[in-house]
Amino acid sequence: MADRLGSPVVVITGASSGIGQATAEAFARDGARLVLAARGERALEEVAARCRSLGADVIAVPTDVTDPEAVERLAVRARGFGGRIDVWVSNVGVGAVGRYHDTPMRAHEQVIRANLLGHMHDAHAAIPHFLRQGRGIFINMISLGGFAAAPFAAAYSASKFGLRGFSEALRAELADHPGIHVCDVYPAFIDTPGLRHGANYTGRALSAPPPVYDARRVAAAIVRLSHAPKPTTTVGWVADATRLAHLLAPNWTTRLMARFMAAYFRRARGAPVTDGNLFAPPADGGRIDGGLRSSRQRMLGLGLLAGCALVLVSLDRRYARR
Repeated sequence: MADRLGSPVVVITGASSGIGQATAEAFARDGARLVLAARGERALEEVAARCRSLGADVIAVPTDVTDPEAVERLAVRARGFGGRIDVWVSNVGVGAVGRYHDTPMRAHEQVIRANLLGHMHDAHAAIPHFLRQGRGIFINMISLGGFAAAPFAAAYSASKFGLRGFSEALRAELADHPGIHVCDVYPAFIDTPGLRHGANYTGRALSAPPPVYDARRVAAAIVRLSHAPKPTTTVGWVADATRLAHLLAPNWTTRLMARFMAAYFRRARGAPVTDGNLFAPPADGGRIDGGLRSSRQRMLGLGLLAGCALVLVSLDRRYARR
């Protein structure tokens, strides 16, 4: 009992699938007490049961992070469950893929509500508890989209750029509180159900470019941050390469991505236009993997790595001559 009471209390939003589920299971194996939140109650309970089977104490709290009062109630439940909040993983993320003018404004607005305001609601609920305790770790799930814009996902880009700025500002405000940490995580493309669950206004089937990484790799990085927090963590070399390429040539990098995506959509098979999980949780149960990885994907990833290396060398030489 003494060991269990000494376990960290970890809140994870967006815990019903993908990175959130992988993170919940990783913390369960690490001995944490878990407070899991997501909109879909059935999928959330499935993840909670899985974490209990791994030996963790868990409560599931259905929560829509776009509702600030619901997030405040989540924080109160978490504090009542464990007597404190040690780590808050702000993980909710949704997407809407399509040309900006073809995507309904209500979809753009909902992406901003979930991906930016939802994380702000999380922080607004968590930080007062951290200040009372004198310590706490707030982990913001951003993405490589926080470094470089994603054409055909304009609202997603706006939310991730905004989230990066919000997180940096919050970290600066809390600089005089050495026990409180704000950590940002920037994964590359991850194999989760996110693309299948997301809104699609292209009329074409969606996929992720290689390489696509296992969500458990991101979860492991998050658990490491709970033991040794630091401001910025990238997962996957693509995130680092994108960050560098955008720094050296932002317009060129974004135009290249737009051309790549436009070419992909011309070849992709047809698919229905859908709002996906923007306004309601997905009907299927929680799962970590999205089925995007394959041996062909890995080979294409190695080819992309070689291509990126050549591009970066070329950019480096170009800027060295200036």
